[in-house]
Order: sequence, then C-alpha cells, then structure tokens
Amino acid sequence: MKDRIELLEGNITKALTKLALPIMATSLIQMAYNMIDMIWIGRVGAFAVTAVGTASFSVWFGKGIAQMPKIGGQVKLGQAIGARQHEKASRIISVTFQIMIFFTVLYIALLTFFNHEIIGFFNLNSIQTIKAAENYLRIISFGIVFSFFNMVVTGLLTASGNSKSPFRANTIGLMINIILDPILIFGLLGFDSLGVEGAAIATVFAQGIVSLVFLRELILDKTIFIDINLLKLLPLENYNSVLKIGVFSSIQTMGFSTVSMIIARFVANFGDTAIAIQRVGSNIESISWMTADGFAASLNAFIAQNYGNKDLDRCHRGYRSGLKIMALWGIFTTIFIYFGSPYIFQLFLPDPSVLNDGVVYLKIVAISQLFMCVEIITGGAFSGYGNTKTPSAISFIFTVARLPMAYVLVELLNSVIGIWWAITMSSIIKGLLTFTLFIIYERKISQNFKKDFA
Repeated sequence: MKDRIELLEGNITKALTKLALPIMATSLIQMAYNMIDMIWIGRVGAFAVTAVGTASFSVWFGKGIAQMPKIGGQVKLGQAIGARQHEKASRIISVTFQIMIFFTVLYIALLTFFNHEIIGFFNLNSIQTIKAAENYLRIISFGIVFSFFNMVVTGLLTASGNSKSPFRANTIGLMINIILDPILIFGLLGFDSLGVEGAAIATVFAQGIVSLVFLRELILDKTIFIDINLLKLLPLENYNSVLKIGVFSSIQTMGFSTVSMIIARFVANFGDTAIAIQRVGSNIESISWMTADGFAASLNAFIAQNYGNKDLDRCHRGYRSGLKIMALWGIFTTIFIYFGSPYIFQLFLPDPSVLNDGVVYLKIVAISQLFMCVEIITGGAFSGYGNTKTPSAISFIFTVARLPMAYVLVELLNSVIGIWWAITMSSIIKGLLTFTLFIIYERKISQNFKKDFA
C-alpha cells in the first residue's frame, strides 16, 4: 500500500519522522476537536464548560478501556509484521476487533444505565450544570462505538507503518466538527439552538464520518487487512497475547482518568469555576501531551517492527532520535504555555473574573511539560518491546500519589493551587523515573540479546 512507510531499513530519523508527522498532526487534530468545542462552549457560559468537562471524564475513562485492544493489537501486529508472519498478523487483527466489540457494548451499557450516578459523583453545585452534563454524556455515549473503532484502527494502521490514512480520516472529521459546532450550539442556518447538546451531536456525527472513512480504507487495503473473520472464535492464547500487553496500558489510562475524576471532585469544593479553569487549562496543555502521545505511537510501531526483525541496534537508535525531538518539543511548549498563558487562556474562556486564576494554573503546569514528553515517548519505546507493565506501573503509582500530595499541599497553601502543584510535581517524577528505568531495561535487553545470539 502506497501510504505504508518502510521501518525496517533506511534512514532512521527520516523513517521515524515520516511516520510520526501524520500521527502528531492527527493528535493535534484531536486536540483541535476538544479546543473548538471549548471555544464555542465557552461562549455559552462557564456552566457549559464545567458540564462538558465533567462528562468528558467518562469519555476519557472509556478511552482507557479501548487502550486494551488498541495497544495490545498494535504491538503484536507490529512485531508480527517485522518477523514477516503474515498469517499471524491476520489473526491478531481479527482478535483485536473482537475484543474491541465486546468492550464497546459493555461500556455503552454502563454509560446509558448509570448516567445520573456518574455525573452525581462529581458533586456539582448547580442544577443547570448537572442537567447539561447528563445530557452531554447521554448523547456522547452513542458515539463510543465510533470512538473505540477509530482508536483501534488508528493503532493497527500505525503498526503497519501507515499513519497517513488516520490523518486523512481525522482531518475530514475535524472539518465537519468545525462546521457543525456553531450551527448546532447557537442555532444558525435555521437550526434550533442546542447549546451543550449541540456540541455533543456535532462530535458524535463527525466521529461517525471518520469511522466510515476508516472502513473504506480497510476495504481497499489488500495487504494485511485481509482474511479477517470477526465471527470465528480463535484459540484462547490469541486473545491472551493481545490482552496481556494491552491490559497494563488500559489500567494506566483508566487509573489516570479515575484520579482525575477524584481530583475534579476535590476541585469542585472550590466552586464550579475552578473546574472550568482546570478543564480549559487541560485542553491548552494537551498541545504538549497529545503531540508526544502521537510521536510515542510512531516510536512504538518502529521499535515493535524492528524488534520483531531482531534488529536491536536500530531499536536503540530509533529511541534516541525520538527522545531528542520530543525533548525539544517539551522545552518549546514550556516556554509557549508559560509566557503566553494570559493570551491563550482568554481565547477559550473570555471571562475576566477567572483569567488570573487560569494564568496561575497554566504557569504551574508549564514547568512539567518537558518531563511529561519524556515520560510519554519513553513509554512508547517500552511498549514497542512488549513491556507495558513498567511504564504503566510508574504512571499509575505516581498519578495515584497526586491525591495525598494534593490534600497536603492544599492544606499548606490554603488554596486550590496546591492541586496544580501536585499535578506538576508528580509529572516531573514520572518523567525522570521512566527514563531512568528504560535505560536500565535497554541494557538488560542488549545483554539477553547477546546471550541468545552468541
């Protein structure tokens, strides 16, 4: 397929960058999805920002569930392609889709039947905000099927060296979302003004179109997406191989979103406006972590294929190339967010009463951007080798540690600022520790490799 990039030979930086750029652009597109929603919703009012931010935690948690088939399938498929085991690659794709379908049905049912209880967990103060959050979550729940499918297909295509197709599909979705958002939120062109519900409908419709574009790509692909049978149950070890790798990344993401939900409830004690500040700030901060996450997906595929091909030296050089690029990006985003905070924040929430607090939030989290980028890119390298346990454990432990850290710092500072510092400090620790353990892990792999092929 013409969109597929050769990862097993040739210039490493060129191959890695060619694969990474569309993925990073796709991540920026996903970030733009969130930001465009937030820009328009911010014009509705702070209550609307809080409602969407609260309901979005459930979507975030769901993405953690989707990580199980996505990461497991991506790593196993990349290694199978690198080892040129094409029959095994087809089995992995079939298993990955079957696991995805199972969890999609399960999560949609959960969101549908426990909508009120999920929003009630956040202990919001305003009836208007609670109602808007419940309505937003109810509509977004129908789009989970598209969200899960798009995530898994993106992972599988990336593992095969094709990152251009996800970029095209998501670009189309973004354009649709850009057009529909103001129309449905504010009632333009003869449509009713739907507010928060309009934003949800626009997002679901756009994601559905992305899924249709992906489906077309899979049908046209005559290389690895053939001989796929979703109705046939395969031996249990096929499912275990995917789940064994994906489960740790899934727990990490679900744990991260759960802790974020608990922190959001803690933040709610300082008022709904504080939640709006965190929500807007998180969207702005995503310029850093979503880009790093996209590059990590590229490095994951690169290392998985070359590790399957038993080219360890190429794996090592690929990581160092990716690390340098992401370190520079982390430094850039730190400077951009820190010094541009007043101008950036008011773009999303033009409310003078919350601007100063929003700027404080951004300046505090800006400090951790470099370390967050290092953590994410190194986690992608770990996963490419098939080790998702180590980076997931580090992330889970120190993300959970944010809770006691936040409690202590809020007491010491007597302000919600203590929560922002807990987030930043834990991110710095995670970045340093993940990098250190990866260097040790890499040496261990090299030693075992030499023994096996001595």
